[in-house]
Amino acid sequence: MKGQSHFKFNKQERSGIFFLLLIIFVLQGAYYYVKAQPFNGNSKVVVNTLVQSRLDSLKNSMAKDSLKLFPFNPNYITDYKGYNLGMSTEEVDRLLAYRAADKFVNSAEEFQQVTQVSDSLLAKIAPYFKFPDWVRQNRKFPKTNTPSQKEIGKALQNLNSATVEELRTVRGIGETLSNRIIKFRNRLGGFLVNEQLYDVYGLEPDVVKRALEQFQVIDAPKIEKININTATVEQLAKLIYIDYNLAKEIVSYREAHGPFTTLDGLSGVKSFPAGRIERIKLYLTL
Repeated sequence: MKGQSHFKFNKQERSGIFFLLLIIFVLQGAYYYVKAQPFNGNSKVVVNTLVQSRLDSLKNSMAKDSLKLFPFNPNYITDYKGYNLGMSTEEVDRLLAYRAADKFVNSAEEFQQVTQVSDSLLAKIAPYFKFPDWVRQNRKFPKTNTPSQKEIGKALQNLNSATVEELRTVRGIGETLSNRIIKFRNRLGGFLVNEQLYDVYGLEPDVVKRALEQFQVIDAPKIEKININTATVEQLAKLIYIDYNLAKEIVSYREAHGPFTTLDGLSGVKSFPAGRIERIKLYLTL
């Protein structure tokens, strides 16, 4: 026996299908017709230019008012922060590259040297720079303010021969810091000036001040200064204050601009730590 077809429709069902297809074709034809016709009418959406202008002005003024500056450490400026401050992408990238080398700016002048921001922008944002306490304190203790033996009323010990045990008698200096001072002194080949004690990592300024009431540079070591105009990268990199990358920059700058006429000319080197130039000059000559 032959199987019956499952797709057999009666007359009424066939009529319904026909009309459904007819409606689909009509709607599709109408769609393409309307789409093909150009629009010659006027848009009912009208932009009120006066209102729009006022909205734009209000938006700009709100954006400017919303940028309220608070004290911040410029070493940690992000892309977003730099954009809000008005820095260009290139200026922010220079700072980020400097920080990626584990270097810090310690003054507004050094910030400008690294980022190359304009004088007008620096004048606008520099009043809000907030550097760590040790940076500010370090500037407050010039060599002439170091306590003298007469002022403290007792004999001073030689900082270059002080032992770990002797250094630990200073309040705030424990085993770790005393060993760190000795290690730093050895790397220097001996302290040349009292202020170098501020360069010991982790040693707070108030602790340094107490230490200098007991210990000072009584006999500075004799050192052979490096000629900045003839030194190689390797020779410069031996200094504790100059890493290999900075040494390369100094030599490249010298080759591009000619011999240095003064040691202060080192500040022209892009990533030179201007805040430590006085320390570095102790080890250099022309």
